[in-house]
Amino acid sequence: MLGRRVRVGLAVVALVGAYAAGGAGSAAAAPAPERGTAVARAAEPLSEGLVAAMRRDLGLTEAQAVARLAAEAEATAVEGRAKRAAGAAYGGSWFDAGSGRLTVAVTEGGKTAAAVRAVGAEVRLVRHSERRLNGVKAALDRLDAPAGVGSWHVDPKANKVVVGVVAGERGDNDVRAFLDKAAAAGPVAVREVAEAPRTFAAGTVGGDPYYTGNVRCSIGFSVHGGFVTAGHCGRAGQQVRGWDNSYIGDFRGSSFPGDDYAWVNVGSGWWTVPVVLGWGTVPDQLVRGSNEAPVGASICRSGSTTRWHCGRVLAKNETVNYSQGAVHQMTKTSVCAQGGDSGGSFISGDQAQGVTSGGWGNCSSGGETWYQPVNEILNRYGLRLHTA
Repeated sequence: MLGRRVRVGLAVVALVGAYAAGGAGSAAAAPAPERGTAVARAAEPLSEGLVAAMRRDLGLTEAQAVARLAAEAEATAVEGRAKRAAGAAYGGSWFDAGSGRLTVAVTEGGKTAAAVRAVGAEVRLVRHSERRLNGVKAALDRLDAPAGVGSWHVDPKANKVVVGVVAGERGDNDVRAFLDKAAAAGPVAVREVAEAPRTFAAGTVGGDPYYTGNVRCSIGFSVHGGFVTAGHCGRAGQQVRGWDNSYIGDFRGSSFPGDDYAWVNVGSGWWTVPVVLGWGTVPDQLVRGSNEAPVGASICRSGSTTRWHCGRVLAKNETVNYSQGAVHQMTKTSVCAQGGDSGGSFISGDQAQGVTSGGWGNCSSGGETWYQPVNEILNRYGLRLHTA
């Protein structure tokens, strides 16, 4: 254990030195960055390993990866201001990798659209507001979904609630009945998905393994006093052992299904650090805050089985229908994962995004993975993210 602690400690010192110009982040209530943040981040040294991972998983050149990170940081800054400018006409937003800008859906043109453009976003006129679509999704959340229905979420680009149905299951009577009720609730579209979602449990640094009984999961993010992870990995009161099989602490809170989050207290000689493991693919990454990345942004995941992989944010506020029950308010990504990655870190740049819940596929053939947003976990348990 001592060797591991020295390695982690040295990683923290090295990263702090490399990013000395950066400021400390805050907890769940961190303010949105001001316009121009992208320029400031572009001036910081970028990890060659991070750029290499984006080239491998997103098919980008080095120049494209660097430009995209800067554009995504700017879009994250713009998103909150655009939503306020749109008001009740807000229909959702997404990052467009082609243009490098945030697109905002609004139900009104004229002054509202002009106000949104004024803060730096593109505008698309739509029929339904986000509030209306969230109401439709909430109606679906109250239904009992059969196994052939994988998930459902508000899709701002489609301006509908999209229901994912497992390939070959649309003709099932229970699936058809669910879809009929969904269509009666409002604007709904159906998309086929390759497989049913499942959790990624296999039997305090983000991505590191820990054990509960015979189950292995991954640490999400350090908080003051412990770390956050997936709720399906353990129940409140269960003991947790670290990578070296020594006692770390206990699950102090856990929720699954309905939610998929938990937190574990840390003691017995263990301590927390604001770092996510890069597993040698990239240098270990510092965590500076938890500003939420927009749909379309690139995102990376660290886990104890498949280690470091990257992809894109595909959807937010999606309900995922696991065999154990539905989980709400999840974010879907194109990042792969496998058993044992559950609970691990999703990070965009230096901003914590969420903890790995489950998905379908694997890191050989590809797939999709969902995470529980970290700010929801922090707010639920009154925790404070450990930041650099």
